[in-house]
Formats: sequence, structure tokens, C-alpha cells
Amino acid sequence: MPAYTLGFVGTGKMAAALAAGFIRAGLVSADRIVGYDPVAASADAFVAATGGRKVAGNREVAAQSDVVFLAVKPQQMAAVMQELRGHAGGKLLVSVAAGITLKTLAAGVGDGPRLIRVMPNTPCLVGDGASAFALGPGATDADAALLESLLRAVGVVYRVDEKLLDAVTGLSGSGPAFVYLMIEALSDGGVRMGLPRETALGLAAATMRGAASMVLQTGEHPGRLKDQVTSPGGTTIAGLQALEAGAVRGDIIAAVEAATLRSIELGKC
Repeated sequence: MPAYTLGFVGTGKMAAALAAGFIRAGLVSADRIVGYDPVAASADAFVAATGGRKVAGNREVAAQSDVVFLAVKPQQMAAVMQELRGHAGGKLLVSVAAGITLKTLAAGVGDGPRLIRVMPNTPCLVGDGASAFALGPGATDADAALLESLLRAVGVVYRVDEKLLDAVTGLSGSGPAFVYLMIEALSDGGVRMGLPRETALGLAAATMRGAASMVLQTGEHPGRLKDQVTSPGGTTIAGLQALEAGAVRGDIIAAVEAATLRSIELGKC
């Protein structure tokens, strides 16, 4: 991989997770990571986590970088695009902001940069994330290959049509919060039935991780794996009946839908 300098406009937890993952995988050295954040504490934490450098502003990030990650909240993107307009020619700009379309990015930063939109998720912090991306104006297959190699360092990555990225946001972007709620509920169930909290939480989290690994490693449909656990007249079918009576399946589908619709709304801000 050629020696690229990676810049981060916004140095919050997601930016730090991505940068640290890239370094850990040997794809870039710390001295080729730069970032800026108007919140000094965030910039300092980014430097401490990555060994990279903080610079004086967003334009400096663009000037010193080959690839610039726009890692700011959707509500901050308009100001960032205006600041970078005319100062990012020839750069690859990668937006991780939920809902902000490639059309909006192109109009905001003007001609010159190559654009990609990506939606990672917070498990990138532990190198087990799930990301999807879409190519925008000017982006090449080489740009796609570069981004894929970077994102694979922090998890799995899929290339999709942009029209699907809001659904990605609703599923894998917001999904970790839904899973944390399930882990908490499983743990509460264990405590309700007499397990110590620490034991219940450990069992719940490990069970969720193990079940996910079974889906990914076996390639089996989750319904089939569910059936393999479910003995006639046994404990599991009793629990599944309770879940179905509570409409849990429909609630989870509705949660993904609600998060997706909110992503679409954020793109109109």
C-alpha cells in the first residue's frame, strides 16, 4: 500500500477508532495521521489514542492529507463543507456523517475532491465493526479498493448503492444500541431468576457474541440455527413463545425502520 496521509475533520471516538485500527493493521504509520477538532479535549484524546498530530484547522487537515475523513455530526457538515470549499482539490473526501448525501457533499465542497460516503459503527473501536460505503463523484475503483482495505482493518465492509446507506445506518449504524439493550434485558432476566449481576451480564454478552459468530462462521440462516437449539416441549420453545407474544420481532424491525427514517431526515438538515 502506498504511503498515504490520512486526515480527520472531527476527532471524536469514531475518528479515533478508525485511525487506531488503521495503524494497528499496519496500513498507515502514526506520523501520517492528522486531525482537527474545535474541542481541544477531543483533539488531545485523538492524539493520545493514535499518536497522530493535531493541526490548527480543517483546511490544514485537507492541505496535509491525501484522504480526508469528514467525521463530524450531520448538523455540523454544512459549516465544514463551506470551510473546505476550494481547499480540497484532488483529495479523496470520505464522509461518515449519517444522512448527508453525496449530492449534498458535492454541492457543498465544489468541484475537485473525489467523494465517498461511508457508514461505520462503534464496534470499530474494538476492531469488530460493520461498515458500508458508496462511491460518489470522481471516486475511482482504486479509491474504493483503498477504502475497503482501510475499513477491513476495523471489521467487515460492504459496497452498496447510495440509496441503501440510510438503511445501513438504521441497521448496523444504530444496531449496536439495539443489541446492547438486548444484552441488558437478557442479563436482567438472569438476575430475575437468581443469577448474580456480574455472572448474568457476562453470560448474556458472551451468548450474544457466540450466536453472532455462529451465523457468520457457519453461513446458516439464523432461523435454522434457532431450530437447532429448540427441542420439542423444551425450555427454548417456551422462551420463544414469550418473545413472540411480546411482538419482539416486529419491534426490532420497527426500530431499524425508525432509525432509517431519522437518517433520511438528518440528510435534509
